[in-house]
Amino acid sequence: MSALRIDLYSDTKTRPTAAMRQAIANAEVGDEQHNEDPTVTRLLERIAPLLGQEAAMFLPSGTMANEIAVLVHCRQGDEIISHETAHLFNFEGGAPAALAGAMVSKVSGPRGLYDRATLERAIRPDNRYLPRSRLVVVEQTANIGGGTVWPLEQMTAVVELAREHGLAVHMDGARLMNASVASGIEPARFAGLFDTVYLDFTKGLGAPVGAILAGRKTFIDAAWRWKQRLGGSMRQAGILAAACLHALDYHVDRLAEDHENAQLLARELAALDGITVEPVDTNIVFFDVSGSGLSAAEFNARLLPHGLRAGIHGPTRLRAVTHLDVSREAVLEAVGIVRNVLSAAKG
Repeated sequence: MSALRIDLYSDTKTRPTAAMRQAIANAEVGDEQHNEDPTVTRLLERIAPLLGQEAAMFLPSGTMANEIAVLVHCRQGDEIISHETAHLFNFEGGAPAALAGAMVSKVSGPRGLYDRATLERAIRPDNRYLPRSRLVVVEQTANIGGGTVWPLEQMTAVVELAREHGLAVHMDGARLMNASVASGIEPARFAGLFDTVYLDFTKGLGAPVGAILAGRKTFIDAAWRWKQRLGGSMRQAGILAAACLHALDYHVDRLAEDHENAQLLARELAALDGITVEPVDTNIVFFDVSGSGLSAAEFNARLLPHGLRAGIHGPTRLRAVTHLDVSREAVLEAVGIVRNVLSAAKG
């Protein structure tokens, strides 16, 4: 197989830039567990108001952030309501059940979103025979839905209904900054609606490690106990926080480039006979290759010898994600490779 040159598998494949590596090398550090790491402290003091929250916690991963939120919000037998495509439901190893003893009730809706009426139907009545509806989760952007941006009005309606029923609300904001850049709406206007929110730095923001969990101070105090149980502090974590601070300074506005490249990729793929492309909001492009006569796995396998990789998300559905390491020129080269593979498949 040729060396992988254009990796569209995910925006998690970004590598730290030279400038980010320098920021890591220069980081001032201390013991994070005792609030003695000045770089972590700067990150937390900056990110909490950016997300419209009182306080924040630095964690190694977004999955850990989501699960700590579940552990604080839920008790055994409680029910979480999320979209059927949500990361929390599909890609966290069954952790809500395994760690918190909580069930996940999935709801449906176009492109990873659901509305107030759908949530209303999913909320359980107060009955001792039923699980207690406890937590509503919104994913911004909706990854498997297509990198979809939740409209602020629709998101607000869902949150307001949850509050009317006394439910907690959590935002999986892994790609919140993509949503903010694409919509022109400040992150705090989205995230400030929620009791808790997580933001990932290892996707489009390009840091090697790091996520933030934010909420009220009382929530973060409770979350620290779960952080301790799940592994404890990261000690001199400033070397990681420095990368996240660098990302906030230099990698947020440039997300617009990823979105432009995704639109370019979508347009060019849609022009190919045998490829069907789904709508694109941000940096995620889903496309179907059933017209090629190949499965998604077979099609992807034929891309690999040319140094190109996408993600497999169904029998004939592939995902391509643009990011910091994918230029406009790389997108056009990727389209050429897909065109050639498609032509060869059609004989």
